[in-house]
Amino acid sequence: MPNPSPPAAADAVVIGSGPNALVAANALVDAGWDVVVLEQQPSLGGAVRSAEVAAPGYVTDLFSAFYPLAAASPVLRGLDLGRHGLAWSQAPAVLAHVTSDGGAAVLHRNADDTAAGLDAFAPGDGDAWLRLVDDWRRLRDPLLDALFTTFPPVGAGLRLLRRLGTAGALRLARQATMGVRRFAAEQFDGAGGRLLLTGNALHTDLGPEAAGSALFGWLLCMLGQDVGFPVPRGGSGELSAALAARAVAGGAQLHTGVEVTGVEVAGGRATGVRLASGERILARRAVLAGVSAPALYTRLLEPGDVPARLLDDLRRFQWDHSTLKVNWALRSSIPWRAAAAAGAGTVHVGADEDGIVDFAADLTVGRAPRRPFLLVGQMTTADPSRSPAGTESAWAYTHLPRALADDRAVLDTQVQRLEETMEQAAPGFGDLVVGRHVQHPLDLQDADANLSRGAINGGTAALHQELVFRPTPGLGRPGTPIAGLYLASASAHPGGGVHGACGWNAARAALRDNGRAGTVRAALARTAWSRVLR
Repeated sequence: MPNPSPPAAADAVVIGSGPNALVAANALVDAGWDVVVLEQQPSLGGAVRSAEVAAPGYVTDLFSAFYPLAAASPVLRGLDLGRHGLAWSQAPAVLAHVTSDGGAAVLHRNADDTAAGLDAFAPGDGDAWLRLVDDWRRLRDPLLDALFTTFPPVGAGLRLLRRLGTAGALRLARQATMGVRRFAAEQFDGAGGRLLLTGNALHTDLGPEAAGSALFGWLLCMLGQDVGFPVPRGGSGELSAALAARAVAGGAQLHTGVEVTGVEVAGGRATGVRLASGERILARRAVLAGVSAPALYTRLLEPGDVPARLLDDLRRFQWDHSTLKVNWALRSSIPWRAAAAAGAGTVHVGADEDGIVDFAADLTVGRAPRRPFLLVGQMTTADPSRSPAGTESAWAYTHLPRALADDRAVLDTQVQRLEETMEQAAPGFGDLVVGRHVQHPLDLQDADANLSRGAINGGTAALHQELVFRPTPGLGRPGTPIAGLYLASASAHPGGGVHGACGWNAARAALRDNGRAGTVRAALARTAWSRVLR
């Protein structure tokens, strides 16, 4: 699909080919722009790629794997990717959090089934879960619109406020600033519901006491209850392939193995890009950078083109934790002690409520976790096409401090602890392994430069780096202080996750700035930036 050599000029140059970059390319070709996408790696997709790495016939999602945000995203749903080969698949159950006594809290596809399981932990907790689900159903559409649009989300925010009322808005604001441990304790008497909320919050880099973790835990639980945790049939790479196919059908040119070494700026405006080959590509209208904020401002731009205050702010940019991932090809399904985990696509393993606090504390102080918390993917359970009948393609990842990302002794120990944790939760697990593939943090970075030292979220999800603080204190928008240059990666609002909103927002900003009123609008935006950066 990628073209053999890039052109000398295009209306827009998109750097990178992750989901945000490909969404941006699609939005621009839909508007009639001439678009070229440049990817440094030999294959498209960024952190949405799959391959047979553990054993032949076993498809592994190399980075991201489950996509509740994609299923709920109005951006991705609006692209109608089914017409370009994308099909979704789901496990019988969404998620299970196994406990040390052989039990499990299970998020089922049906809310009543989830509630019944939580009642077994404490009578009344099922009703508490259904109240959360009712709240979600009432707020869902305006809330998702508010999350996925540029800041401030005026229209969606007003619709949300009308549904909530003043009192409800204040309660939601309180929830948005809470730690998930406290929020879960207020909602549930038993451990089951608390584990679902807390475990899902740890899909970010936020600990259970961190402000804002309650919102993320609740959001992922409710998305799971609403749309499930779907996977692309055939591998995560099929999502990227569909995005790429749609962009090409619209006229975009995609090029792999092309490294962009700089963004060219003249008269305060981005005019194109420089390539490692020495070639230059002119951007007649815009450059959209699907790279991390630090990479854009400190590597691709010359220091003299970036305001000094922005460079100073970037020294405070906080990455999320490093990630260590082990992929397995198994001769049969995982023999969980908790039988209820067998049907779940995603399984949380290795820590109860207090254990999650200890795990987060280890990360906070820069210590290799003594008892790792694992997020496990049972990919064949979610999609039978991933491996031969009766087998399982599985993986598990855990986090560790960034400072330890290249400490081989620590990494080897953590891999051992990870596999010991799996053996405790599923005795006999090790005997089923017919193929094994380890991805260290720097392996992840080598495969996708945006995954700095194995960080998978584009920067911390903590409140101090969200909304108008993402990636630095600014306007919460994809525009930059340089005209015609837009940040289209997870470093921009609304942040990590495969939803496409970062790329969509960047493309829409570029289109607006090139419209009839765009010159005035862009000038006002740059004036606002200059005030922020003084």
